[in-house]
Amino acid sequence: NGATPLIDRQHPHDLFMELSGTYAHKFGGDESVFLYAGYPGEPALGPTAFMHRASGMDIPDAPITHHWLDSTHITFGVVTAGFVRGDWKIEASQFTGREPDQERTGFDTPKFDSTAVRLSWNPNENWSLQASWGYLKSPEQLEPDLNENRFTASATYVKPLGEGSSFAATFAWGLKKESDGTDLNGLLAEAEYKPADLWTLFARAEWEQNSELSATGDIEEASAITIGGIKDWRVSDHWKFGVGALYAFDVAPHAVPSYGNPHGTMAFVRVVAE
Repeated sequence: NGATPLIDRQHPHDLFMELSGTYAHKFGGDESVFLYAGYPGEPALGPTAFMHRASGMDIPDAPITHHWLDSTHITFGVVTAGFVRGDWKIEASQFTGREPDQERTGFDTPKFDSTAVRLSWNPNENWSLQASWGYLKSPEQLEPDLNENRFTASATYVKPLGEGSSFAATFAWGLKKESDGTDLNGLLAEAEYKPADLWTLFARAEWEQNSELSATGDIEEASAITIGGIKDWRVSDHWKFGVGALYAFDVAPHAVPSYGNPHGTMAFVRVVAE
Protein backbone atom coordinates (compact mmCIF):
# COMPACT_ATOMS: atom_id res chain seq x y z
CA ASN A 1 0.00 0.00 0.00
CA GLY A 2 3.01 2.31 -0.11
CA ALA A 3 3.08 2.78 3.67
CA THR A 4 3.50 -0.65 5.29
CA PRO A 5 6.69 -2.74 4.89
CA LEU A 6 6.31 -6.20 3.40
CA ILE A 7 6.92 -8.85 6.08
CA ASP A 8 7.36 -12.46 4.94
CA ARG A 9 5.97 -11.48 1.55
CA GLN A 10 7.39 -10.98 -1.93
CA HIS A 11 5.99 -8.30 -4.21
CA PRO A 12 5.29 -9.12 -7.87
CA HIS A 13 7.10 -7.33 -10.66
CA ASP A 14 5.27 -4.69 -12.66
CA LEU A 15 3.15 -5.87 -15.57
CA PHE A 16 5.31 -3.90 -18.03
CA MET A 17 8.89 -4.99 -17.31
CA GLU A 18 10.53 -3.31 -20.31
CA LEU A 19 9.50 -1.04 -23.17
CA SER A 20 12.71 0.06 -24.84
CA GLY A 21 14.58 0.78 -28.02
CA THR A 22 18.22 0.79 -29.13
CA TYR A 23 20.07 2.60 -31.91
CA ALA A 24 23.54 1.31 -32.83
CA HIS A 25 26.13 2.63 -35.29
CA LYS A 26 29.10 0.55 -36.40
CA PHE A 27 32.38 2.18 -37.34
CA GLY A 28 35.13 0.51 -39.33
CA GLY A 29 36.75 -2.51 -37.73
CA ASP A 30 35.35 -3.78 -34.44
CA GLU A 31 34.13 -0.49 -32.95
CA SER A 32 30.55 0.69 -32.49
CA VAL A 33 28.41 2.99 -30.36
CA PHE A 34 24.83 2.63 -29.21
CA LEU A 35 22.07 4.55 -27.46
CA TYR A 36 19.39 2.79 -25.41
CA ALA A 37 16.24 4.23 -23.83
CA GLY A 38 13.64 2.43 -21.74
CA TYR A 39 10.40 3.28 -19.96
CA PRO A 40 10.65 1.00 -18.15
CA GLY A 41 14.12 -0.34 -18.87
CA GLU A 42 17.38 -1.54 -17.36
CA PRO A 43 20.41 0.66 -16.57
CA ALA A 44 24.04 -0.42 -16.92
CA LEU A 45 24.30 -1.82 -13.40
CA GLY A 46 24.95 -5.38 -12.29
CA PRO A 47 24.87 -8.73 -14.08
CA THR A 48 22.00 -9.86 -16.29
CA ALA A 49 18.84 -10.02 -14.16
CA PHE A 50 18.22 -13.42 -12.59
CA MET A 51 15.15 -14.35 -14.66
CA HIS A 52 17.06 -13.68 -17.90
CA ARG A 53 20.53 -15.14 -17.29
CA ALA A 54 21.24 -18.65 -18.48
CA SER A 55 22.35 -19.86 -15.04
CA GLY A 56 19.15 -18.83 -13.25
CA MET A 57 16.25 -18.41 -15.66
CA ASP A 58 14.70 -21.79 -14.76
CA ILE A 59 14.88 -21.29 -10.97
CA PRO A 60 11.44 -20.11 -9.79
CA ASP A 61 12.71 -18.95 -6.39
CA ALA A 62 13.92 -15.32 -6.40
CA PRO A 63 17.49 -14.84 -5.09
CA ILE A 64 17.89 -13.09 -1.74
CA THR A 65 20.78 -11.06 -3.25
CA HIS A 66 18.49 -9.47 -5.87
CA HIS A 67 18.79 -6.02 -4.27
CA TRP A 68 22.58 -6.33 -4.13
CA LEU A 69 22.98 -7.18 -7.82
CA ASP A 70 20.17 -6.62 -10.32
CA SER A 71 17.12 -4.99 -8.70
CA THR A 72 17.26 -2.04 -11.12
CA HIS A 73 16.16 -4.19 -14.07
CA ILE A 74 12.72 -2.54 -13.99
CA THR A 75 13.40 1.21 -13.94
CA PHE A 76 10.85 3.79 -15.02
CA GLY A 77 13.08 6.02 -17.07
CA VAL A 78 16.58 5.10 -18.25
CA VAL A 79 18.94 6.33 -20.96
CA THR A 80 22.22 4.51 -21.66
CA ALA A 81 25.07 5.36 -24.03
CA GLY A 82 27.75 2.81 -24.79
CA PHE A 83 30.94 2.18 -26.74
CA VAL A 84 32.04 -1.27 -27.94
CA ARG A 85 35.52 -2.20 -29.09
CA GLY A 86 36.20 -5.86 -29.79
CA ASP A 87 35.47 -7.88 -26.67
CA TRP A 88 35.07 -4.79 -24.45
CA LYS A 89 32.05 -2.62 -23.76
CA ILE A 90 31.65 0.45 -21.56
CA GLU A 91 28.25 1.94 -20.76
CA ALA A 92 26.92 4.89 -18.77
CA SER A 93 23.30 5.33 -17.69
CA GLN A 94 21.14 8.06 -16.25
CA PHE A 95 18.02 6.62 -14.69
CA THR A 96 15.34 6.82 -12.00
CA GLY A 97 16.66 5.50 -8.70
CA ARG A 98 13.31 4.85 -7.03
CA GLU A 99 11.96 1.31 -7.11
CA PRO A 100 8.58 0.91 -8.85
CA ASP A 101 5.67 1.76 -6.56
CA GLN A 102 2.85 -0.51 -5.42
CA GLU A 103 0.70 0.13 -8.52
CA ARG A 104 1.83 -2.86 -10.58
CA THR A 105 0.02 -1.93 -13.80
CA GLY A 106 0.89 1.78 -13.88
CA PHE A 107 3.84 3.85 -15.09
CA ASP A 108 5.87 5.83 -12.54
CA THR A 109 7.14 9.35 -13.17
CA PRO A 110 10.72 9.29 -14.57
CA LYS A 111 13.23 11.38 -12.61
CA PHE A 112 16.67 10.53 -14.11
CA ASP A 113 18.29 11.29 -10.75
CA SER A 114 20.69 8.33 -10.58
CA THR A 115 23.83 7.27 -12.47
CA ALA A 116 25.53 3.97 -13.35
CA VAL A 117 28.67 2.90 -15.22
CA ARG A 118 29.50 -0.64 -16.33
CA LEU A 119 32.56 -2.22 -17.96
CA SER A 120 32.05 -5.61 -19.64
CA TRP A 121 34.51 -8.06 -21.18
CA ASN A 122 33.70 -11.19 -23.18
CA PRO A 123 37.10 -12.89 -23.66
CA ASN A 124 35.52 -15.74 -25.66
CA GLU A 125 32.13 -17.17 -26.58
CA ASN A 126 31.73 -18.85 -23.18
CA TRP A 127 32.68 -16.16 -20.65
CA SER A 128 31.06 -12.82 -19.82
CA LEU A 129 32.53 -10.61 -17.08
CA GLN A 130 31.37 -7.24 -15.78
CA ALA A 131 32.11 -4.67 -13.09
CA SER A 132 29.76 -1.80 -12.38
CA TRP A 133 28.97 1.09 -10.06
CA GLY A 134 25.76 2.95 -9.51
CA TYR A 135 24.46 5.83 -7.42
CA LEU A 136 20.80 5.26 -6.54
CA LYS A 137 18.91 8.25 -5.19
CA SER A 138 16.17 7.32 -2.73
CA PRO A 139 15.57 3.79 -4.04
CA GLU A 140 13.08 2.80 -1.31
CA GLN A 141 9.70 4.50 -0.95
CA LEU A 142 9.57 3.85 2.80
CA GLU A 143 13.08 5.27 3.35
CA PRO A 144 13.06 8.34 1.07
CA ASP A 145 16.11 9.98 2.66
CA LEU A 146 18.38 6.96 2.19
CA ASN A 147 20.61 6.93 -0.91
CA GLU A 148 22.90 4.14 -2.06
CA ASN A 149 26.19 3.58 -3.84
CA ARG A 150 26.18 0.08 -5.32
CA PHE A 151 29.22 -1.86 -6.57
CA THR A 152 28.94 -5.19 -8.41
CA ALA A 153 31.22 -7.66 -10.16
CA SER A 154 30.26 -10.92 -11.83
CA ALA A 155 31.41 -13.71 -14.12
CA THR A 156 29.06 -15.88 -16.18
CA TYR A 157 30.06 -19.05 -18.01
CA VAL A 158 27.83 -20.71 -20.63
CA LYS A 159 28.80 -23.89 -22.49
CA PRO A 160 26.62 -25.73 -25.04
CA LEU A 161 27.31 -29.47 -24.79
CA GLY A 162 25.43 -30.67 -27.86
CA GLU A 163 22.16 -32.56 -28.40
CA GLY A 164 20.19 -30.06 -26.30
CA SER A 165 22.62 -30.31 -23.38
CA SER A 166 24.27 -27.26 -21.79
CA PHE A 167 25.87 -25.88 -18.63
CA ALA A 168 25.76 -22.32 -17.26
CA ALA A 169 27.11 -20.76 -14.06
CA THR A 170 27.30 -17.28 -12.53
CA PHE A 171 29.40 -15.97 -9.67
CA ALA A 172 28.57 -12.47 -8.43
CA TRP A 173 29.38 -9.99 -5.65
CA GLY A 174 27.51 -6.87 -4.68
CA LEU A 175 28.13 -4.12 -2.13
CA LYS A 176 25.54 -1.59 -0.97
CA LYS A 177 27.07 1.49 0.64
CA GLU A 178 24.10 3.34 2.11
CA SER A 179 24.12 7.04 2.92
CA ASP A 180 23.67 6.36 6.66
CA GLY A 181 27.11 4.71 6.71
CA THR A 182 25.93 1.10 6.47
CA ASP A 183 27.94 -1.25 4.20
CA LEU A 184 26.24 -4.49 3.15
CA ASN A 185 27.91 -7.23 1.07
CA GLY A 186 26.24 -10.02 -0.88
CA LEU A 187 27.58 -13.10 -2.72
CA LEU A 188 25.87 -15.44 -5.20
CA ALA A 189 26.85 -18.65 -6.97
CA GLU A 190 24.34 -20.45 -9.19
CA ALA A 191 24.36 -23.02 -11.96
CA GLU A 192 22.07 -24.85 -14.35
CA TYR A 193 22.84 -28.13 -16.09
CA LYS A 194 20.69 -29.54 -18.88
CA PRO A 195 21.74 -33.18 -19.40
CA ALA A 196 19.18 -33.35 -22.21
CA ASP A 197 16.76 -31.03 -23.95
CA LEU A 198 13.86 -31.89 -21.64
CA TRP A 199 15.69 -32.06 -18.30
CA THR A 200 17.04 -29.20 -16.14
CA LEU A 201 18.97 -29.39 -12.86
CA PHE A 202 19.75 -26.21 -10.91
CA ALA A 203 21.44 -25.00 -7.73
CA ARG A 204 22.03 -21.64 -6.06
CA ALA A 205 23.98 -20.60 -2.95
CA GLU A 206 23.91 -17.09 -1.47
CA TRP A 207 25.20 -15.07 1.46
CA GLU A 208 24.39 -11.52 2.45
CA GLN A 209 24.75 -8.94 5.19
CA ASN A 210 21.34 -7.46 6.02
CA SER A 211 20.16 -4.71 8.37
CA GLU A 212 16.45 -5.53 8.02
CA LEU A 213 16.29 -8.94 9.74
CA SER A 214 15.76 -7.65 13.29
CA ALA A 215 13.89 -4.80 14.93
CA THR A 216 17.15 -3.24 16.18
CA GLY A 217 18.58 -2.66 12.70
CA ASP A 218 21.79 -4.53 13.53
CA ILE A 219 23.68 -6.07 10.62
CA GLU A 220 22.96 -9.79 10.46
CA GLU A 221 24.29 -12.46 8.10
CA ALA A 222 21.81 -14.51 6.10
CA SER A 223 22.34 -17.32 3.62
CA ALA A 224 20.27 -19.53 1.35
CA ILE A 225 20.80 -22.73 -0.62
CA THR A 226 18.40 -23.88 -3.33
CA ILE A 227 18.54 -27.10 -5.37
CA GLY A 228 15.99 -28.59 -7.73
CA GLY A 229 15.06 -29.87 -11.15
CA ILE A 230 12.49 -29.75 -13.94
CA LYS A 231 11.18 -32.36 -16.37
CA ASP A 232 9.63 -30.99 -19.56
CA TRP A 233 7.44 -32.66 -22.17
CA ARG A 234 7.21 -31.27 -25.68
CA VAL A 235 3.55 -30.85 -26.64
CA SER A 236 4.20 -29.22 -30.03
CA ASP A 237 7.02 -27.76 -32.11
CA HIS A 238 7.02 -24.51 -30.11
CA TRP A 239 5.53 -25.42 -26.72
CA LYS A 240 6.74 -27.40 -23.71
CA PHE A 241 5.00 -28.34 -20.47
CA GLY A 242 7.13 -28.90 -17.39
CA VAL A 243 6.87 -30.14 -13.81
CA GLY A 244 9.53 -29.22 -11.26
CA ALA A 245 10.42 -29.19 -7.58
CA LEU A 246 13.02 -27.55 -5.35
CA TYR A 247 14.36 -27.65 -1.82
CA ALA A 248 15.54 -24.48 -0.08
CA PHE A 249 17.45 -24.03 3.17
CA ASP A 250 17.62 -20.51 4.60
CA VAL A 251 19.64 -19.28 7.58
CA ALA A 252 19.23 -16.01 9.48
CA PRO A 253 21.47 -16.84 12.48
CA HIS A 254 20.23 -14.54 15.24
CA ALA A 255 16.60 -14.49 14.17
CA VAL A 256 15.84 -18.12 13.30
CA PRO A 257 13.13 -18.53 16.01
CA SER A 258 11.28 -15.52 14.59
CA TYR A 259 11.49 -16.72 11.01
CA GLY A 260 10.36 -20.28 11.70
CA ASN A 261 11.44 -23.45 9.92
CA PRO A 262 14.45 -22.77 7.66
CA HIS A 263 13.59 -25.72 5.39
CA GLY A 264 11.30 -25.11 2.43
CA THR A 265 10.02 -27.01 -0.58
CA MET A 266 8.20 -26.00 -3.73
CA ALA A 267 6.46 -27.91 -6.50
CA PHE A 268 5.50 -26.10 -9.68
CA VAL A 269 4.38 -26.46 -13.28
CA ARG A 270 5.32 -24.31 -16.25
CA VAL A 271 4.50 -23.72 -19.90
CA VAL A 272 7.38 -22.67 -22.17
CA ALA A 273 7.03 -21.07 -25.61
CA GLU A 274 10.02 -21.38 -27.94
